Amino acid sequence: GGMAAAVLLLLLLLAAAGPAPGRADAGRERRDALREELLLSPLPTGDVAATFQFRTRWDADLQRGAVSHYRLFPKALGRLVAALGVRELHLALTQGFWRTRYWGQPPLQAPAGAELWVWFQPTVTDVDKAWKELSNILSGIFCASLNFIDSTNTVIPTASFKPLGLANGTDHHLLRYAVLPREVVCTENLTPWKKLLPCGSKAGLAVLLKAERLFHSSYHSQAVHIRPICRDASCLALSWELRQTLTVVFDFFSSGQGKKDWSLFKMFSRTLTDACPLASQSKVYVDISPKNKEKELLEVSPPPTSVHEAIVQGDRRTYAVYDLLSPSLFNTSRSLNVQLKWKRPQDSSEMPIPTLHAQRYVGGYGLQTGEICTLIYNTHPYRAFPVILLETVPWYLRLYVHTLTIITKGKENKPSYIHYQPAQDRSRPHLLEMLIQLPANSVTKITIQFERALLKWTEYPPDPNHGFYVGSSVLSALVPSVTAMKDMDVEQSPLFTSLFPSSDGSSYFVRLYTEPLLVNLPTPDFSMPYNVICLTCTVVAVCYGSFYNLLTRTFHVEEPSRGGLAKRLANVIRKFRGVPPL
Repeated sequence: GGMAAAVLLLLLLLAAAGPAPGRADAGRERRDALREELLLSPLPTGDVAATFQFRTRWDADLQRGAVSHYRLFPKALGRLVAALGVRELHLALTQGFWRTRYWGQPPLQAPAGAELWVWFQPTVTDVDKAWKELSNILSGIFCASLNFIDSTNTVIPTASFKPLGLANGTDHHLLRYAVLPREVVCTENLTPWKKLLPCGSKAGLAVLLKAERLFHSSYHSQAVHIRPICRDASCLALSWELRQTLTVVFDFFSSGQGKKDWSLFKMFSRTLTDACPLASQSKVYVDISPKNKEKELLEVSPPPTSVHEAIVQGDRRTYAVYDLLSPSLFNTSRSLNVQLKWKRPQDSSEMPIPTLHAQRYVGGYGLQTGEICTLIYNTHPYRAFPVILLETVPWYLRLYVHTLTIITKGKENKPSYIHYQPAQDRSRPHLLEMLIQLPANSVTKITIQFERALLKWTEYPPDPNHGFYVGSSVLSALVPSVTAMKDMDVEQSPLFTSLFPSSDGSSYFVRLYTEPLLVNLPTPDFSMPYNVICLTCTVVAVCYGSFYNLLTRTFHVEEPSRGGLAKRLANVIRKFRGVPPL
């Protein structure tokens, strides 16, 4: 009787617990989701830009620290957000410079080197301490030199870098921004970045991420974006979004092909075989929009699954879409090798010019003074718009703010907002933010003079004659759109259109970076100590050695001797010759 009761109780327990795993799995599937996407964009110069985006959305509250089970969201980043009170985190590691004038507006641009900007929660009491700890932890996770971020290269912007995610308030004292323009990006940074992906580099689009090919390119940028977003349309609860993006530009000259025809195998030395099993969406987009009035189209093969039209950065674009989750895509062959072929050679003289682009350089001569010149171009034929300029200059370049001049079309252009925080030696950099109105079809020149400081000889890097880097200027603007944009569902639209949401249908947000600057400082001759040591040692060895020898030597008077065997032989020979002896 007891055995039968025990068996019956066990059966009841199994029956009660049977559907639970299914419900738990279904709940987990609803709580987190992965989307992966690859955008192939032929550039006007004949190069090709490939932009990978991996988006993990998690319906969980990381701030309360109640999360213990991680499925798709990386545990290292999730615990970092919870422990340090991070509200929004953006990290980019870039090698090269995106040439906006020739390549057009990028989907995601970042400055050369390493860039990190973070919004902290209002509950964080010591933001500087959390910022320092965060940069050290990220340095270990991504094997980068982010531990060199300190007060000398950290600023607190007031107008730039507003939150991209859900934000209750924008107290800029909770924001920190830093750039390391000398940071070199290589495979040791790419490997931990790939390990954060749910499928790693074993399946899905990440199979194409072969380091040998990615770093044999003109431009390489990898980034991590973490932000809170609305869970649904009512926005009563929030979700956390992690975007891992990677942008690479392949130069058709350096590829050795000499042709503007491309394929996945030519770019990555690999092809796609399947989608990531954990991904709810896996697509490849190819920009086949006509580049000029003659409808110069791009041929793609194999035939795409569908065609998608969208308004991206104010322009109507057409994309060929390959859905890796479509059963018919891999029916004909086991791999997907998307091929891009131009119908006729493109005329480079008809390259479209972006509405907003900029450049920066150092002027002056000598090693005492100089000036920083920034040129901002607004090529829109009839629309003027404002732009926010952020300048971060190291403390050893002493800016003279009274020399700041802004000239547009030969006239002075007064900024409507200006914020300047002077530098402190060996403590903090200069911060200059301005809101400048750009007239239609104009070039605005901004110049400011500086004086080079003298560093201590211990503050120079190992290669001081290489120069000192100045981080890129940052331009933030709402650029007027040529085509009216419609509000789109973020979950249904492609990932490359949803990181910067447009405020309205008439404009779109753009953040651009100028070139980093390389400035020479007065450099002492570091070989002089070696020369002084050599000369001093020589003088000591010769003078002191001779003097010491004279003081310690013992002198003896020798009696003249009859001479040795050689003298006697010489006298015998001289006697035979009739010569007096020695």
